[in-house]
Amino acid sequence: MPVNSYSETIDWLFQQFPAYHKIGAKAYKPDLDNCLKLCALFNNPQDHLAFIHVAGTNGKGSTSNMLASILQESGKKTGLFTSPHIEDFRERIRVNGVMISEEDVITFCLKVQSLHLDFEPSFFEITWVMTLVHFQQQKCEICVIETGLGGRLDATNLITPILSIITNIGLEHTNFLGDTLEKIAFEKAGIIKKNIPVIIGETTPETKPVFEKVATEKNASIYFAEDLTISLPENFPLLGNYQIKNFKIIQKAIPLLNERGFSITDSAVQNGLKHLSQNTGFRGRMQVISTSPLTIMDVSHNYDGIKATLESISNETKGQLHIVYGTSSDKDLDAIFTLFPKTARYYFTQFTNERSAKLEQLEHKSKELQLSSLFFESAPTALIAAQKVANKEDTILIFGSFFLISDFF
Repeated sequence: MPVNSYSETIDWLFQQFPAYHKIGAKAYKPDLDNCLKLCALFNNPQDHLAFIHVAGTNGKGSTSNMLASILQESGKKTGLFTSPHIEDFRERIRVNGVMISEEDVITFCLKVQSLHLDFEPSFFEITWVMTLVHFQQQKCEICVIETGLGGRLDATNLITPILSIITNIGLEHTNFLGDTLEKIAFEKAGIIKKNIPVIIGETTPETKPVFEKVATEKNASIYFAEDLTISLPENFPLLGNYQIKNFKIIQKAIPLLNERGFSITDSAVQNGLKHLSQNTGFRGRMQVISTSPLTIMDVSHNYDGIKATLESISNETKGQLHIVYGTSSDKDLDAIFTLFPKTARYYFTQFTNERSAKLEQLEHKSKELQLSSLFFESAPTALIAAQKVANKEDTILIFGSFFLISDFF
């Protein structure tokens, strides 16, 4: 049924096709066939664009946003594709920081409907092809693309980039990427293309040989950002020690891009960082939303990301730490809860997305570990409770999921 309003269009997108962020693993489609067929119906926009492709377990969003902002400050018309969104679907698709218009989303979806497809592309596949069409229409000079899940069979992997980046590897989505670091590294390494350089942000003894083997097979030059020694620029806009690792990737990427004629100056780097939020809409990564008490939001959601967040918050914390936490039901709570400091006070909550873990799950784990906990049906209510208990010298940390953060906007 054709639709003609933006809200109806978004409802159609979410309901008509399986969306991973709504239903989880059941939406995962491990092949590129649907995307290739859909791209062909739109004259293969991927063949007319230049890309930087970013995969990894954690840090790919931060790295993609920093790169896009710096490229924009270098005078390049820059497309940025990220996921998931926090508040508005259109956050996923930006050109020089400007979200795709509601009208363009509607037009693309009406076109898909009019094609009467004999196959069923997923929410992510439709969104990705919409992105490619938009970037071509906008005549983007460079497009920074964050993978969805994995790499080798991710919908975004139909592109041939000028540079591939893999930030790091952690145990995540083991039900379809593999249950060891080596298997997951192999899936992420699927974005490495023949004769195209690749930067690896962080390795382990298990993952480094995997990357080296695939790069050798593809005759791809491989660079390890972890070997760099850097100091962060003054007024670096992102909290968290883990952002140093992401910025090392940027520092490794710049000379490789300059070899391709991008002319990225130190000034462009400084301005790209300074204007990060306004250039990309970047938020939710150790984002300070209040200073009295210090209140920080972070989208970390898996074991490695949460570990990095809690390590970073230990350097920022003033007074008592209050944690507002909600998560998706498919996360490894046994492992994640072992990271939680016993001295913190917890405000566990559900969020509105149907993938939310139920309060019973969180209560069970909390009692097991004898955490000081309260439980709330909604995220805003949990934050209000924390604010009532906390004094001005305390710290409130809100984390656990993109979907949790979206409930505050």
